[in-house]
Amino acid sequence: MVGALTLTACGGSASAEGGDAKGGKSAGNGVKTSTAKIVISAKDGSTGASINQTGVKVSGGRLTDVKMTVAGAGEAVEGALSADGGSWKPKKQLERGTKYQISATAKDADGKTAAANAIFTTVSSANSFIGTYTPDNGTTVGVGMPVSFTFDKAIADKKAVQSHITVTSSSGQQVVGHWFGAQRLDFRPQEYWKAGSKVTMKIDLDGVEGANGVYGVQKKTVDFTVGRSQVSTVDANTQTMTVVRDGQTLKTTPISTGDPEHTTYNGQMVISEKFTQTRMNSRTVNLGAEYDIPDVPHAMRLTTSGTFLHGNYWYNKGNPPFGRTGTSHGCVGLADVRGAQGDTPAKWFYDNSLVGDVVIVKNSPDKTVAPDNGLNGWNMSWAEWTAGSGA
Repeated sequence: MVGALTLTACGGSASAEGGDAKGGKSAGNGVKTSTAKIVISAKDGSTGASINQTGVKVSGGRLTDVKMTVAGAGEAVEGALSADGGSWKPKKQLERGTKYQISATAKDADGKTAAANAIFTTVSSANSFIGTYTPDNGTTVGVGMPVSFTFDKAIADKKAVQSHITVTSSSGQQVVGHWFGAQRLDFRPQEYWKAGSKVTMKIDLDGVEGANGVYGVQKKTVDFTVGRSQVSTVDANTQTMTVVRDGQTLKTTPISTGDPEHTTYNGQMVISEKFTQTRMNSRTVNLGAEYDIPDVPHAMRLTTSGTFLHGNYWYNKGNPPFGRTGTSHGCVGLADVRGAQGDTPAKWFYDNSLVGDVVIVKNSPDKTVAPDNGLNGWNMSWAEWTAGSGA
C-alpha cells in the first residue's frame, strides 16, 4: 500500500558516475542536478493508499511548494509544511476510495530545483474497515465503562487487530480485550476502573489486514478520565435502589422493577446513554402495542435490548406507591413528573449519574443479563473474559 517515489529535476536522467565537490551529480548533458530528493509516501498509480500516512518528505533540501488536489475535481487539499521545510502532510484525514494528485518542488543548498508528482487512489470502503468506539476522547466516565469497538466488517484475524489496539490506565490495572463475535471487541480490567484514573487508548490499525484484502484505516490516540466511583444496587425484593459513591451511601430511593410478566434482568449493568427525554414504543422491543410514550423523562440505557432506568410520571395512582411492587415492562422506574422538570427522585439520579456508572439488579426472578447485551461484560468471570481474548 505504501511506496516511495523519488524524482530529480527535469532534464536528462541522473548519471551514476561522477559528481561535483558539493555532491551534485552530473546529468548526461553535463548539467548538474539537484541534491534534493523528494519522496511521496503514496506510490504513483497505487489504488490502496493510506488515508492517514500520505505526505511528502525531502532530503538534501527544502520543500518550496506542495499542491494536493482531488484528481479530476481540482478541489484543493489543505496541508501543513514543517518548520524546517523537510516534510508536508494534509491537515485532515483523506477520504476513502478517492483519487488524489500531489505535485511537489524542492530546492537544495545551491538553489537547484527538484520536482515530483504522484496520482493515487486511497483504499476503498469495500477494502477497509473502521471501528466505532466508545468512550469518546476527553470524556469523564463511570468506573464500569469498558472500551468498546464495533467494526463495520467481520474480522478474521482477531489477533492482528487486537494487537494494534492498546489500552492502558494510570492506575496500573491490567486491561484485556474480549471478542463478542467477529465484529465487537471490548477492553476492561479485572475489577472496575480505579476512580480518578486516566485511560489511554492507542489505535494503530492503519494498514492492518483484518480479513482477506480488508485493511484498517484508523490511527489515533484517545484519552478519557474515570470519575468518582458510583455503584447503585436495585433490589427487586424490597423495590428500592441504594446509591453508593466512593464507598458511602448517598441515598436509598423507592423504585419499580418489572411486573411478573415482564421481569427485569439481574446482573451488573452499565449506563451507556443518557436522555433528558426520549420516546419509548413497545413495538421496538417486540411487545406489540402495549405502550407508546413520547416523552419518557430522565432515561438512562442499561441494555441494547431496551432496558432503561428512567423517570415515570404515568404511574397508576391506583397502584401501591413506588417501592411496593414492580409494575414496569422490565425497566427500572423512578418517580418523576412530565416535562423532566421539578425536584424528583428520577431527576436527582439522572443529575448524579455518569455514562459508565454501574447499576446492579438483584433478587429479580429473571436471568442474568447477557454480557454483550449493552456494555455488560462485568457479568463474565475474569477467566471467561481472558479466554475470549485474541491476543
